[in-house]
Amino acid sequence: MSMPFRYRKLGYVALNVTDLDRSAAFYTGTVGLDASEPVAGGPAFLRCGSDHHHLVLYPAKAPGVKRVAFELESRAEMEHARRHLAGLGLAVEEIDAEERAALRQGDGLRFVEPNSGLTMEFYTRVLQMALPFRQSLTKIVQLGHVVLSVERFDEMAAYLTANLGFAISDFVEGRFAFMRCQPNPLHHSFAIGRSVEGNHLNHINFMVSDIDDIGIAMNRLNKAEVPIVFGPGRHKPSGSIFLYFLDPDGMTVEYSFGMEEFPEEGAREPRMLEAHPSALDTWGSVPKPAFGKVGAIERRVPA
Repeated sequence: MSMPFRYRKLGYVALNVTDLDRSAAFYTGTVGLDASEPVAGGPAFLRCGSDHHHLVLYPAKAPGVKRVAFELESRAEMEHARRHLAGLGLAVEEIDAEERAALRQGDGLRFVEPNSGLTMEFYTRVLQMALPFRQSLTKIVQLGHVVLSVERFDEMAAYLTANLGFAISDFVEGRFAFMRCQPNPLHHSFAIGRSVEGNHLNHINFMVSDIDDIGIAMNRLNKAEVPIVFGPGRHKPSGSIFLYFLDPDGMTVEYSFGMEEFPEEGAREPRMLEAHPSALDTWGSVPKPAFGKVGAIERRVPA
């Protein structure tokens, strides 16, 4: 199936947090992101690379996912996306000049994925920061992926693959789908799992450069009394070594090392994995009850 438009990467995740200062301090002082610039009253722009932001925190009454943003390859691809989304009958909202200036981004639009209510954003270009990312605590190399738990799992998986240019890399039939945003090579930049408790965040991920980063982070988090809710372990689907922990609002964050990559042409077929604990962790650990439970998907009110 041809791609309706071409992605560059998962650009950033916007989260709602109940105490902006507390969460910004956690993501800089414990997770290891850099603050890009101060904004009185928020949002807080945080980065793990040269882009102006990879995580944006908004003050809110309840924690959750505000939106998920993907960078497209070019302005031409944005025009392809506009025409394609209009053809799907989606209500496309153009990001106005004032907000684009605040986000330090170029052309951009938003729409609501109809099965989950998730606000998705497509944009081109983002300000490149002059000073390099410091890697002050953990050698984070990039924002890796975001995972949601959704009630209309089958419908959303079908919609993303048929209409929005995602490809399934591996799946647990009826329960989990790991998807790449083509032609980005990462095994998954986005994934969904079946939920029986409403639509919500499962976790966000930051990829690190060395397996030692996982062990060092585990000890640092334990010393800071940050709850570790899964791992360390190794995922069967992507081959990643992982560690999951909770942010101050109870939302789940992951460090991971290593991930399978796919060529643009001639990629292998997705594997159908058994619904078994060893598919989640070949090392044998199991997630704690708090794993992947907090973070409702914000319902956007049309402008």
